[in-house]
Amino acid sequence: MHGKAAAVPASEAVIVARPTSASVDWPASLQSLLATVVIATFVITFVVQAFQIPSESMENTLLIGDYLLVDKFCYGEAGIWGALMPYRKIQRGDVVVFHYPVRPSQHFVKRVVGIPGDRVRMLNRQVWVNGNPLKEPYVRYSSPVRDLFRDDFPRLDIPAPGLEAGWWLQMRKLVEDGTLIVPEGHYFVLGDNRDESLDSRYWGFVPRENIIGRPLLIYWSVRGFDNDITVPASPSDKLYHFAYAVTHLFQITRWDRTFRLVN
Repeated sequence: MHGKAAAVPASEAVIVARPTSASVDWPASLQSLLATVVIATFVITFVVQAFQIPSESMENTLLIGDYLLVDKFCYGEAGIWGALMPYRKIQRGDVVVFHYPVRPSQHFVKRVVGIPGDRVRMLNRQVWVNGNPLKEPYVRYSSPVRDLFRDDFPRLDIPAPGLEAGWWLQMRKLVEDGTLIVPEGHYFVLGDNRDESLDSRYWGFVPRENIIGRPLLIYWSVRGFDNDITVPASPSDKLYHFAYAVTHLFQITRWDRTFRLVN
């Protein structure tokens, strides 16, 4: 009939050209992926970052094989953002992650002992700050041998193995009445395992701009291949260690340290 659209029989299926699911979904999938990458990048850059403990210098607070989430957001600067955000200043006793001043590409973790303006010294392993002895229940001493430079710091009359030459010269300008004066914008740090720590005694202060943040918690801890668990003889390559870790996950995990807060 002219002037009217022909009716479609009820038994007929009207086929409408529609984009395939792939053509509809891939822009949304790409957008979701990009959003995830952006958020992850933001979080890693500004909020938290994962680190692994490779040495015994912070035992028993942190052990080799501990995996940390580090809060990069806790320490802020003065100004508008400092007033609005929940920042706080670096304090004595804080455990901090920082770029190693000698080789900034490396990350170190130590405990802050001296803040700007402090006068620091060690007498027979006891740390004194501004004339007062520090209470340090977390400190561990692993060597029975007395070391004059390490245990009675600062010493200007004797060098020590591992001592940075530049620091050896700089230290002489900062010692007054047997105490080391921490300059503005810098921090004096020590490892909790005092006898096995390469720290401010040997290479100097940590500049404020080198400090990344503060460890929040241990999200995983794994025993070493040569310590708590016996590993079958095999080539010591990374692929083997990864495969072994995956297949022995429950055996090598230190469950008592998982999700432990760092303090």
